[in-house]
Amino acid sequence: MTSSTCYLNALGMLCAAGDCATSIAKNLSTQQNFMTITDAYSNGTALPLGLYHGELPQITLPDNKWQSRNNQFALAALNQIKPEVTQAIAQYGADRVGVIIGTSTSGIAESETAIRQWAQTGNVPAYYDYGLQEMGATAQFIGTLLGVRGPTYSISTACSSGAKALASARRLIRAGICDAVIAGGVDTLCKLTVQGFSSLEAVSETRCNPFSKHREGINIGEGAALFLVTNKPTGAELSGVGEGSDAHHISAPDPTGAGAIRCMSAALQDAGIDADAVGYVNLHGTATVLNDTMESIAMHQVFGSDTPCSSTKPFTGHTLGAAGAIEAGICWLLLQEALPLSIAKMTSNMTTPTLPVHVWDQEQDETLPTLNLVTPDFVTKSTTRAAPLHYALSNSFAFGGNNISLILGRIK
Repeated sequence: MTSSTCYLNALGMLCAAGDCATSIAKNLSTQQNFMTITDAYSNGTALPLGLYHGELPQITLPDNKWQSRNNQFALAALNQIKPEVTQAIAQYGADRVGVIIGTSTSGIAESETAIRQWAQTGNVPAYYDYGLQEMGATAQFIGTLLGVRGPTYSISTACSSGAKALASARRLIRAGICDAVIAGGVDTLCKLTVQGFSSLEAVSETRCNPFSKHREGINIGEGAALFLVTNKPTGAELSGVGEGSDAHHISAPDPTGAGAIRCMSAALQDAGIDADAVGYVNLHGTATVLNDTMESIAMHQVFGSDTPCSSTKPFTGHTLGAAGAIEAGICWLLLQEALPLSIAKMTSNMTTPTLPVHVWDQEQDETLPTLNLVTPDFVTKSTTRAAPLHYALSNSFAFGGNNISLILGRIK
């Protein structure tokens, strides 16, 4: 182990597809639809949303600024890794533990309700505190709850936020600023995001259908994924990071895929591996016309048509600021061999890894380069790929071309 090596030791996660990493791993082996049809966030237009329906813990901190659903999600994920976090604080000291959280919503849902009451009655509700909706609120909440005093801040770069939090955690550890970081992404549903994406004509009224010629857009979702990040070799290695900001357009991706190509290539270079070493790619795969076109072009240029890949957004919805962390979490579970063995199999003469199935109508868009999408009866086209899975890559491509690719590696 070198001082620059960084590991994702423990994972807490919840979303529409499950209330913990174990249940999410199990549910990814099915084609079950976890979307909830509701008009609660869309003013009379029923939409499929990745709503989480499980129990959430109560927040015991007294200040109003902490009382948000976003912070409840963060606490639920944190509770799943509390023993590892507690041990790290005891080992390294509160000054050496940081918190970095990606989000795009924070407590905006609570602010929406408060502003509506203020507009209707002229009175601000007693529970309301402007701090609820500050982007830094969830990171500060976790830091306050744990009593840690290392760097504590949020990252809000739309759909890449959660992944960028993990990259930032690695930088803090490599720089010697922290010995441990609680890092990931947390985003909860609110009308601002659902109606905002609807105004962009990017929302589907049916379950999202990534890379199909019939794709119509995304399903907005909510969720959280938190990791304990240290240089202790347990869990999975954060082997490679490739980041970029091409600023092509405020909401549309560069149609040539140039920004995505740079990120994936930089992540491979950072990990010191060739594209053939990657056994699975978790696609950004939003099911919008523009994103899937761009990502297909970029994937084909970097990985060709053999590397197994899938979008898991039909299971989770697009969880925006949490997506990069949740999808890195799915790769983490793959490297732990946590997914049931019934999903997807390699050729019969190889070890059987498990890959998340790509749920779609299997109607190929002939205008897109061919990808090796993981179908329920998946058999990889490559007979030379090493098994078991050694490296998995996760893509997160955000507004403004704020892109990132993460490579997670199995600990040898």
